[in-house]
Amino acid sequence: MLGKWEAGANVLTIGASRMAPKPGAHPSNRRPTGHAMKRPLPVSPSSASSPWAGTPTTTTGQRYDAVDALRGVAMVWMTAFHFCFDLSHFGFWPQNFRVDPFWTTQRTVIVSLFLFCAGLGQAIAWHQGQGWQRFGRRWMQIAGCALLVTLGSFAMFPQSFIYFGVLHGMAVMLLIARCTANWGRWLWLAGLVAVALPLLAQHLLVGSWVEAAPWFNGRSLNWLGLVSRKPFTEDYVPVFPWLGVMWWGLAAGQWMLSHRSVLLWRPLPGIVRPLSVLGRWSLSYYMLHQPVMIGLLMAVAWWLGRP
Repeated sequence: MLGKWEAGANVLTIGASRMAPKPGAHPSNRRPTGHAMKRPLPVSPSSASSPWAGTPTTTTGQRYDAVDALRGVAMVWMTAFHFCFDLSHFGFWPQNFRVDPFWTTQRTVIVSLFLFCAGLGQAIAWHQGQGWQRFGRRWMQIAGCALLVTLGSFAMFPQSFIYFGVLHGMAVMLLIARCTANWGRWLWLAGLVAVALPLLAQHLLVGSWVEAAPWFNGRSLNWLGLVSRKPFTEDYVPVFPWLGVMWWGLAAGQWMLSHRSVLLWRPLPGIVRPLSVLGRWSLSYYMLHQPVMIGLLMAVAWWLGRP
């Protein structure tokens, strides 16, 4: 139900040579010492590359471990969430995932983490001058996987199949984020407007605009998220308000790259590194983890003689 973000190596110089050359010495024979020596600071071996966000790998192979690790956290949490959902679906542990705040809140946070990371990835891609050709290749992978999700969910849930879930929303929002990456600080305000729009639309569609509600609630327009009631579907990630989260990730990524880039390339503790490795394969993992878990639970249900 519940998405790979090129930079050269950054070498920082500590101090500057203030020593004068010895009389008669050629400048090229001088050897700076102490603070006059240039040292490359350790740079994380990773860049924010996510299959969900279409972020590029750098020409040097550099990746941003912090972004990958954050995405890895979302992936582990998503896996636990989906496993509980599958247990409920097969009757092992009945839960109400549609209305129980314990589950709906978790879903909101998980989706927010993925979309925020996608925004971070687009900030890095924009900063490093990623071309439309590379962006387009990754975007086609996401769109193709979204189509597979629709087909697979229709086979399992024909009455509530996924027609605009997280990958569908990601594909649309990435295009918008790409085209608005030069908005700079205005991205913060744009994100706030995007988050607030569904609340305003719901207020109008149950009030003075009630006659327009069937149009906005229908499948042809409800992918926008401006609805008076949510559609009956297994996953629903409309453009609004979720575009706001991606815009905030884009804005935050641009700010960090300009003012606090160390937050992105700082080496991670060893205990966290497996998360960064996992975060580099989010699209493949997303497409495989549910079929694997569902297949295992179906085998368990068959072995226990459950219908």
